[in-house]
Amino acid sequence: MMELTLFVIAAVVVLGILSQWIAWRFRLPAIVIMSLVGLIVGPFLNIFNPHESFGGVFNPLISLAVAIILFEGSLSLDIREIRGFRRSIFRISTIGAFIAWITGSFAAHYLAGLSLDVAFVIGGLFIVTGPTVILPLLRQSKLKERPAAILKWEGIVVDPFGALLALFALQIVFWINEFISGTSLILFFGASLLAALIGAIAGYLLGRLLELGYIPEYLKSPAVLSSVLLVFVLSDMIMHETGLLAVTAMGIVMANMHLTSIRDLIHFKENISVLLISSVFIMLTASLSIETLLEILNWRMFIFVLAMMFIVRPLSIWVSTIGVGLSIQERTLIGWIAPRGIVALTVSGYFAGVLTDSGFEDGDIITALTLALVFATVLAHGFSISWLARKLGLQATEEAGVMIVGGTEFSAVLAEALQSFNKPVIVIDRSWGALNPTRQRGIKTEVGDILSEHTEYHVDLTPYEFLIAATEEDAYNALICQRFVPELGREHIFQTPIHMGDPSDYSKSLGGKMFLEQKYDIHTLNRHVEEGFMIRKTTLTEQYTFEDFLQDDIHKTIPLFAVGKDNNLIFSVIGAKRNFEQGTTIVSLTSPTRKIEKALEKANNTENISKE
Repeated sequence: MMELTLFVIAAVVVLGILSQWIAWRFRLPAIVIMSLVGLIVGPFLNIFNPHESFGGVFNPLISLAVAIILFEGSLSLDIREIRGFRRSIFRISTIGAFIAWITGSFAAHYLAGLSLDVAFVIGGLFIVTGPTVILPLLRQSKLKERPAAILKWEGIVVDPFGALLALFALQIVFWINEFISGTSLILFFGASLLAALIGAIAGYLLGRLLELGYIPEYLKSPAVLSSVLLVFVLSDMIMHETGLLAVTAMGIVMANMHLTSIRDLIHFKENISVLLISSVFIMLTASLSIETLLEILNWRMFIFVLAMMFIVRPLSIWVSTIGVGLSIQERTLIGWIAPRGIVALTVSGYFAGVLTDSGFEDGDIITALTLALVFATVLAHGFSISWLARKLGLQATEEAGVMIVGGTEFSAVLAEALQSFNKPVIVIDRSWGALNPTRQRGIKTEVGDILSEHTEYHVDLTPYEFLIAATEEDAYNALICQRFVPELGREHIFQTPIHMGDPSDYSKSLGGKMFLEQKYDIHTLNRHVEEGFMIRKTTLTEQYTFEDFLQDDIHKTIPLFAVGKDNNLIFSVIGAKRNFEQGTTIVSLTSPTRKIEKALEKANNTENISKE
């Protein structure tokens, strides 16, 4: 038995991460792949059933995982991020949620055939989207800043309120049917307020302890993680499902205390959340039965799901966002994207059991109804978000953009070369004057420190997948690269070669990958540009291969980057252990003497041909 449980744990973790990798490798929605993998190893092939293997600890494990995921999401909810569209988020999270609750309840009653009491309860639960499904979609789709922020905030803020709203509706139903007294209803509101207060106070106290140095650096992340679990459990003991509200309040308070160690905490929680989201989706879908899946095929459920996707959600968004300044395109996208996920799946099981035990015969339909809505929205929104965002002009870019830090003559030339391939490019420097060469070429610039909070919250960096640190300060370049490793990945971060001291003295874990060969530091590159070095584009053919390029007066040519046939960017051309195929364009910084030699060579060839 122990061996089987260990196997299930290992299998769930491995399959979850493998699903994430497959989604990344083939550019597919991660939540779709995770759901399909869970169904294959669970009800379809019956390889294992996590619910049976874990027994009584299955639901508590899922609940704790959801609490951590929700806290991690709320830890990124800095109020400075939503300057200019706070009204939109407030209206969607309040008026929009209320409209979705009422209209969703009527849809469940008239279309799915649930009694009005049960529909009233489940309608409250179905307003949730949540970080488990929204964050992977945002990571995949690269939306513009405003719609992405609104979807993220709505998903995280509404998530705990959806569970509480369903719990409130349950209390109302019990009160109407005289199962409970009015006192119990008052206690519900008191318990909800107490849970939010516990989370907020715990977040503030923990933040102060971190900031004042009472917790050593190596214990900060473990201390925060254990505190989240404690707050969740304590609140849930006071009243079921209030723990989610407590951890959300805790995360939001800490996010807005502007802690010096907040970024390290976020990165730690992000890593855990990826693991938990992957594992929980596999566990939930693998635990389903064929009978439950067959219930989804009911035509009434199908009609209900369509109504939720095409009527309830768009109606709630379009009505709640009247007069808040959102464009028609933004309202259309936000009105379509509302995938349901882990919270809806886990909490629906609790309500199904309570309602059934209380004599509501249609309570056992809730699980199948939730599954139908989750699978339909995950598939539909997962595959459509990028396409729709592109059609509505709300995708930041389809191209992999480049962010260059350091306003120099070389940066301007490099940026112009990249932009000639329709790549989004931005050059950032702390000095307005240093950006003059870049502005003169019509390249987008930003004055400010890339490490400052002003830049982080006022400059949309979403379109840029590559970073090149090219300032004249080696240590600053390394610091910039280190800062963006978690967001961009070390493979997409470069810095110009170190020009002071021996490069071997520096740790390989610091900074980014070397942009060029060691002899081409930023001072040398700037000097070459001042001497008249120019950009040269060389397209490889069957007759002129990469080997020919390397042997063709390479001492007068500095390869900067390559662009493949599919328009993908490749840096570190010389250091790359690859053989570029024909059709690849190599962009180099070429000596003016080399240009003259090429022109003379071409002229001589033309003259010889004319003599013949």
